Amino acid sequence: MSSPSHCSIPSSRAYDPRASARSARSIFLATGQEARSEASATSQTHGPSTTSSPREILKKYDVIAVVGASKNPEKEAYTVPAYMKEHGYTIVPVNPTADEILGEKAYKSLMDLPPELAKKVDIVDVFRPSEELPQVAQQVIEMRMKYGRPFAFWAQLGLENEEAKKMLSKNKVPYVMNACLRVVHKLL
Repeated sequence: MSSPSHCSIPSSRAYDPRASARSARSIFLATGQEARSEASATSQTHGPSTTSSPREILKKYDVIAVVGASKNPEKEAYTVPAYMKEHGYTIVPVNPTADEILGEKAYKSLMDLPPELAKKVDIVDVFRPSEELPQVAQQVIEMRMKYGRPFAFWAQLGLENEEAKKMLSKNKVPYVMNACLRVVHKLL
């Protein structure tokens, strides 16, 4: 399976922070318009699908469970949570093959989080293939029914699934899909 798209500016393009910020902003503004073509640094085909403002989510919440967090420092599933941790967010890694990631205890699934920790999770960020999003969405729905949290489901850049969107919408769980936490955070 291919991994999600990178959350950074492609190295083949010259980096212009103003152009990058304009491009990313064009995606995240709630205009209802299709993202412009120069926004390719933050989206492969179109802007994110959202039921809530990605920027407002990151301003309001600070505890992020990362499903699919990686032990490999060369993967986005490691560097993005590391960036968020460096910027004051609490990271809860979820990975069935790891005991610890980024110096934090890792859990096998969202359902394995101890209740006292599950009650603190604000955002569930997902680094798993798009076809696995419905299973993660189901766990998020179950957590929300049991603990009143998380407040948002976030699928990283390149990840999107219509079935998961329907499930989350039906259960009134705000979501963001096809958007990178790090890119959005840099726009705050």
